[in-house]
Amino acid sequence: MPLLDSILGPVTRIIDKVIPDPEARDRAKLELLRMENTQELQMLQASLSAIVAEAGSSDPWTSRARPSFLYVIYVLLLWSLPMGLIGAFSPQTAHAIAASMTGYLSGIPEPLYALFGTGYLGYSAMRQWGKARGSDR
Repeated sequence: MPLLDSILGPVTRIIDKVIPDPEARDRAKLELLRMENTQELQMLQASLSAIVAEAGSSDPWTSRARPSFLYVIYVLLLWSLPMGLIGAFSPQTAHAIAASMTGYLSGIPEPLYALFGTGYLGYSAMRQWGKARGSDR
């Protein structure tokens, strides 16, 4: 955690100056590290609990929402293949299709794009974390 890391350095320097006994100073630093690790673990557990609850849900829509979004993105990307063929045979038609799609997509609010991107990156990161941890296969 960047915030906790930025606080930990100055606090340990203060402990070095305030507590003269080396043994007591080391105990204080160890307790500070324990507190930091506990808080980080609690924050991580809180952020992951919603994801784990959704993945374990018996509702097929809830447990498949993130992968379904990825499939939608794949379809949008693969749409460029038939658009290339349409453009080769009828550039005017391809231009009209592209202009109408651009008009539609520009009507979607920017925060919604940010939300989708965050969901995509979050899903990818959590899958990678689960695979590295050995809990996802």
